[in-house]
Amino acid sequence: MTFATPSRILETRPAGDRLGDYRDDRWRVPVLDARPTGPARRFAARLSGRSPAIVFLAAIVSGLALVAGLSIALGLLVTDVLVHAWGIGAADERVDVWLAAHRTAARGDASLVGSIMAGGVVLPIVAAVLALAFAALRHWRLAAFTVFALCVESASYALTTLVVHRHRPRVVRLEHLPVNASYPSGHTAASIAVYSGLVLLLTSRFRGGFFRAVAWTVAVAIPAFVATSRMYRGMHHPLDVAGGVVIGIAALLVVVVACRAADAAAEER
Repeated sequence: MTFATPSRILETRPAGDRLGDYRDDRWRVPVLDARPTGPARRFAARLSGRSPAIVFLAAIVSGLALVAGLSIALGLLVTDVLVHAWGIGAADERVDVWLAAHRTAARGDASLVGSIMAGGVVLPIVAAVLALAFAALRHWRLAAFTVFALCVESASYALTTLVVHRHRPRVVRLEHLPVNASYPSGHTAASIAVYSGLVLLLTSRFRGGFFRAVAWTVAVAIPAFVATSRMYRGMHHPLDVAGGVVIGIAALLVVVVACRAADAAAEER
C-alpha cells in the first residue's frame, strides 16, 4: 500500500475541492492554487494535454513579453513625453538634487545597505537558497515561484534598458554604472519581486490579522527603502523608481498566473 504525499494531494485533488480546507498540507499556499475560473485556467485550457511544466514555461514566456512590452512603452512615454512636458522632468531632477544636498556619512552608509540588499549579488543568493530549500522538500511550485519571479523581473529590466535610454540624475553619483541607464530602477523592481513575493506567499499561507499587517508593512517598507537609497546615491529619478515598481508587481502577477496555470494542468492530468 502506498500513500500520497501532501504535495501529490495538492496537485491531484479535484478542481471542485480546490477551495477546501486541506490542513494536512502545511505547505499549501492558496494564492498559487488554480481558481475555478480566470485567466490561468483559460490559458491552461488552450494548452490542454500539455504537461504542467510546459504550461508553466509557456505562461512565463508569454507574461515576460507582456511585462517587457509594458515597461518599454512606459519608458518611452517617460523619456519622450513626460520629462519634456509640464515641468515634470525638472521636478524629477530636483528630488535627486535635494537628496544630494543633504548627504551625510550615516545616510550614505544606509543607502549602501539599501542598495546591497537589492543588488545583483544578494538577491540571487536569497532566491537560490529559498528555491533549493523548497526543492529539497519537493514543493516545486514554491521553488519555481521564487526563481522565476526574479527571472521575469531581471529579463524585463534588461530588455527595457536595451530600448529606453535616460541619463542618470545630474548630481555626484556614488556608484559607477552606465550613465544612460537611469530608467527603470532594477533594484526597486527586484526587491518587490523577491521580498514582497515572499511576503505574498507567507500571508497567503498564514492569515492571522496581526501577522499580515506586519508582513505587508515590511513588504512595502523594503522596496521604499531600496528606492530611496537608489535616488539618494544619484542613480535614479522618482519616475525611474516608479517604472521599477511596475516591473516588480507585474513580474509577481505573471508568476502567480503561471503557477495557477500549471496547477490547472496538473488537475487535468
